[in-house]
Amino acid sequence: MTDTTALRAERGPDGDRLYVARDEAEKGSKAPFFVAYRDEERERRWGFFCGNCETFSTAMDSMGRVRCNDCENFKRPDEWDAAHE
Repeated sequence: MTDTTALRAERGPDGDRLYVARDEAEKGSKAPFFVAYRDEERERRWGFFCGNCETFSTAMDSMGRVRCNDCENFKRPDEWDAAHE
């Protein structure tokens, strides 16, 4: 059973309702990135919500780095190898 009290409905970039899971976060440099879903049941993951400037304007690359396009909050890659630099 999922905890729906930790979900907060927000208007997404296209005007759609998205659900921000305040209990599912990735550590960012300025504030956490919260996981966002398309549904309250948390079955359709949408992306991330920046906890610093409260926007959905985020991007993730293939190494798991997440960056906010508005405030430069970022999450380091999940796996790091010096060969990628």
